[in-house]
Amino acid sequence: MKALIAIGLLLTAAVPAFGQLYQPVDAGRPGDVGDAGPIPDLSGIWGRFSFPGFEPPLEGPGPITNRLRTVNPNQYGFVGDYTNPILKPHAAEAVRKYGETELLGGVGPNPRNQCWPRGLPFAFTNVGIQIIQQPDRITILSADDHEVRRIRLNAEHPARVTPTWYGDSVGHYEGDTLVIDTVGIKSGPYSVVDWYGTPYSQALHVVERYRLLDYEAAKAGEERGAKENIPFPVTDQGLVRDLDYRGKGLQLHFTVEDDGVFTTPWSATVTYWRPLSIFGQWPEFVCADNSREVGWVRHAPQADKPDF
Repeated sequence: MKALIAIGLLLTAAVPAFGQLYQPVDAGRPGDVGDAGPIPDLSGIWGRFSFPGFEPPLEGPGPITNRLRTVNPNQYGFVGDYTNPILKPHAAEAVRKYGETELLGGVGPNPRNQCWPRGLPFAFTNVGIQIIQQPDRITILSADDHEVRRIRLNAEHPARVTPTWYGDSVGHYEGDTLVIDTVGIKSGPYSVVDWYGTPYSQALHVVERYRLLDYEAAKAGEERGAKENIPFPVTDQGLVRDLDYRGKGLQLHFTVEDDGVFTTPWSATVTYWRPLSIFGQWPEFVCADNSREVGWVRHAPQADKPDF
């Protein structure tokens, strides 16, 4: 009994310390007027209909691009430009070797084609997301394998972050923009930044900025990536481009910093649209359940013991 009382006192004493780490704060709801203006309504399902890369920024250092696409726009493969000056020598060599595998007819392993958690910024290649806005947090669901991100609003990173697949994410609104800051992103055997095998280190730091754009501005952003990306009007998760849609698009502008891999911070954008769904709802897509149907999955995660 004394031992139980001692444990209870210890847990009670720990509560204030945890509360200081994260106290839920009502950041407002979409449509509410905050200090910097109305909170944007970013909620709902969004789809991107190009693959596999990111859209280059209007100015400044950009992401790794596909050398194969610049040589032959009709040839499909993931051969990254290892001469991009943002890469440090060891990172450039990793991208070069990854491209060699693709050129020889192999499949460069990455978290998506091996059914591992995506991590950031690789997750931004996902073709569908669903954003749930709450007063004290943002939840982002992925159409790929139903992975989930949770972003605490108006909070700070803890002094010591335990690395996780999606890192520790905190966010706030700046006028019409949702800003998310993420550190502590875990790495695994197939963790890469993009479809070209670009690595990252524990120093990875990603800042996302989400905002709504008028149709023409969003379309212009998508067209910037047309030389790099292949359009897909229907995704394998069942999201369909609505060709009659002329509403607002959702732009993600993100910046990547990692002095263990990159010589300088770089940025890119992704454009999302309101999609149709051939299933009439948020689709179900479980990677590991389908791994036997596609020959390129070799090392899907396996449980050490049954759940039940």
